[in-house]
Formats: sequence, C-alpha cells, structure tokens
Amino acid sequence: MTADGSSIHASAVLVGERAVLIRGPSGSGKSRLAFDLVLAGRAGQIPEAVLVGDDRVHLEVLQGGLVVRPARELAGLIEIYGLGIRRCDFAEQAVVGLVVDLSAADAERLPAPDALFTGISGVILPRIPVNSRFQPLPVVVAALSTRPSDDCSKGIGNHISPTIATQ
Repeated sequence: MTADGSSIHASAVLVGERAVLIRGPSGSGKSRLAFDLVLAGRAGQIPEAVLVGDDRVHLEVLQGGLVVRPARELAGLIEIYGLGIRRCDFAEQAVVGLVVDLSAADAERLPAPDALFTGISGVILPRIPVNSRFQPLPVVVAALSTRPSDDCSKGIGNHISPTIATQ
C-alpha cells in the first residue's frame, strides 16, 4: 500500500495523540471498531478518542510519519449499524500510530514478531492482525493500554510461558 494522498478504503480514529488506522474488506467491521474506540475513549478505557474518517481516508507521508485525513465528502460521517449514517465530531488529520487489519489471513493466537508490524510507503508501524472470528476491540484496547513483556521466555514479548503457574 502506498500513501500518495489518494483515498483508501479504511477508517481511522485519533486516540490520544496517534491514530488507529483500521483496514479490512467490506463488511469486516471497520466502522463498528471505529465507533467502539470512540465509546471506549468516552468511558475512560483508553485516552480520548475522536473519529478521523470512516469508510474512506487519505494517507500521506509527511516528515517521516504517516498522516491520515478524512475523505472531504465523508468528513464527520460514520455508519452505525441499525441507525445508518450519523454525524459526529472528527479530527481534520492525525499521525498514524497503529494499524489494525480486520479479517487478516495471518492472524494467530501468538503472532510471529514480523506480523506485528507493517510498512506503508516506507513508514513502519505497529500492526494488529485480527481474525474474523474475534471481536477486535479488546485486543486493540489491550494494545493501547499495556506494553509487551520484557521478560518473555521467548524474547519477543508476545508469548507466555506454559509453566508460568508453576514457577
């Protein structure tokens, strides 16, 4: 994927100082996760969260970071299942700090370290691949509110020792 300013099929939410870019096929839950993140911010589970864009966003590399902006014609609009298109507050732009790939073919219980990063136009970003069988909100909230373990026995910070209860 390149970030040349053209629009892509994705949603984005500014959480604190960085945006979560949500990618996935049509019907995978991008809008749902975007609104869930806004609600989680309101509930204090994560820092304040505001929509950047839903359904289509523009990406551009600026000063070594990946900047996301809403598609002009969709700015401030979000689809909420059961209600249709709704208007809400939105951020004009944000620097992407995390990519979430919904319905990801490489999603695993204990992902390989290289699956936890993605490159977009030369910008390397943390990534969460989410299987279509799982709700993405808990894992995204966990990623935003915890940090990897430095004392992981496998040395990559995302594996728990099977004998931890007996140690």
